Amino acid sequence: MTPQRVSARVLIDRLAIVDRLLGEIRALPLADRRAFLSDGRNVAAAESYLRRSLEALFDAGRHILSKAFGLGVTEYKEIARRLGERAILDDRETQMFATLAGYRNRLVHFYHEISADELFGICSDQLADVELIRDAFRLWIARNPDQIDTTL
Repeated sequence: MTPQRVSARVLIDRLAIVDRLLGEIRALPLADRRAFLSDGRNVAAAESYLRRSLEALFDAGRHILSKAFGLGVTEYKEIARRLGERAILDDRETQMFATLAGYRNRLVHFYHEISADELFGICSDQLADVELIRDAFRLWIARNPDQIDTTL
């Protein structure tokens, strides 16, 4: 692949999806474990919103790698590692994104092992991890305007 400019439209769209889905998670009854767990729809919604927010982050990372650096990366932990190698993510963010990759894989492939209580804990206490990566991508966009294609 030949490096090109990164589509602002693609990145802004994926990061807006993350924002919307995190908002949906926060609208769930996360202040009350019993209320959250009493309705299976809360658990299903939390799982879907969390998984899709992670997918949107990895899509954004993959887009940056493919367009800005000409790298075709498909594995989620590899996306995190390559973003770190190119200083798009710092060491802490790289480690966190790799951890999120593992969790995304659990949500998709080992969904039967994830308990409702675990989802409650993640959604009530760990959404800042997702926001950390989202914000790192926003910072990279702001710091690299010459690599961004703003045409529609």
